[in-house]
Amino acid sequence: MKMPIFLWPEFLWGLLLLPALVLVYWLLLKRRKRVALQLASLSLVKQAAAGRSPWRQHLPPLLFLVATALLLLSLARPQAVLRLPSQQQTVILAMDVSGSMRATDVQPSRLEAMQAAARAFVEEQPPYTRIGVVAFAGTAYLVQPPTRSREDVIAAIDRFQLQRGTATGSGLIVSLATLFPDAGYSVDAIQAGADGGTRSAPLGMKPPEGVDPRNGQNPGAMKPVPAGSYHEGVVILLSDGQRTTGPDPLTAAKIAADRGVRVYTVGVGTKEGGVIAFEGWSVHVKLDEDTLKSIATMTQGEYFFAGTAMDLKKVYETLNTRLVFETRQTEVTAFVAALALAVLLLSAGLSLWWFHRVV
Repeated sequence: MKMPIFLWPEFLWGLLLLPALVLVYWLLLKRRKRVALQLASLSLVKQAAAGRSPWRQHLPPLLFLVATALLLLSLARPQAVLRLPSQQQTVILAMDVSGSMRATDVQPSRLEAMQAAARAFVEEQPPYTRIGVVAFAGTAYLVQPPTRSREDVIAAIDRFQLQRGTATGSGLIVSLATLFPDAGYSVDAIQAGADGGTRSAPLGMKPPEGVDPRNGQNPGAMKPVPAGSYHEGVVILLSDGQRTTGPDPLTAAKIAADRGVRVYTVGVGTKEGGVIAFEGWSVHVKLDEDTLKSIATMTQGEYFFAGTAMDLKKVYETLNTRLVFETRQTEVTAFVAALALAVLLLSAGLSLWWFHRVV
């Protein structure tokens, strides 16, 4: 959703005062000339006018008019697209640890390349950023709650154990539950909604009270916000394969979009795929770029392809830049008002210097 250029556009009607000010200035000039003709001889008036530069005469009033226009614009609360330091306080790394990550089309393997690049990314994050780690395979779980301790995050990444299955949607839901611990997000409830019924949670646990089985949320808890509008947290989802279990990733992406959370997706693996051997079986594993691109598009994030270990490193470097600085539409009322004040002071200063009076 495109943000308006002015938050209070109705105040722009005040700009209609500018032609009136120009008219008043013109009338004052005419009146000043009439008075001068009445009080002095024509030769004295011509002599005084000859010693005065026309542009000096009109420059201070012109600057005053510009300052007035800027002040009227500031009343409308203008916005501009600026590149500013990011407000991201929490980054969730949702990382695929399914068995296909042992494929070696990305050297030395998809898993090892992902771990190495993730370590470098974590170490480059600003000290105020909290980082959490979610691992997903046949299910998803939070392996490291958000923390500023880089050692704890790296230790969690190094402990990954490969498992069967790929529940990409579950990884997203657990990531959202980590960002919003009081929102009542439930993988089981979302899965139940997708199945068209209700299902009890694993290990006998019940979904939080008030959770709507259709989407895993408390129906009265919040209203959808514009996609990408949440600036306090972000999810980076890394995966190499197609979802084999768990809720639909696009359903989970819709929930993230409704909360304004950006999801940056990274496809790990070559487009041709790779072959892995498991318990006597050889399986060809293929990258599901379409789903990862759709998740990024829905949430106003971005998709990155990482076909080599070097590509993956560059992806993390790019993400680091995105998260440290971000381009966003920001209110610039204070800047416009300050500029108006500066122009007004310049107008008054020139008028005092040249004519010993204020405009």
